[in-house]
Amino acid sequence: MKQNMGQIDRIIRAVIGVAIILVGLITHSWLGLVALVPLLTSISGFCPLYTLLKISTCPAADRQEKPAKGGVPK
Repeated sequence: MKQNMGQIDRIIRAVIGVAIILVGLITHSWLGLVALVPLLTSISGFCPLYTLLKISTCPAADRQEKPAKGGVPK
């Protein structure tokens, strides 16, 4: 998977994820499970919805594909 999220986007998602977990813990609800989505996308740097919408918040230099194991770009 090619990363399609920039650093600021990832930080915002992580903060939102932690906030949702805290609200879930305070209210004793299952809402904290919803926090897995922003946290996992923040950690991986990949958002499937961004792929469908052809959006990328990565800087232009980071958008280039990384070479495969053999050193040849995909």
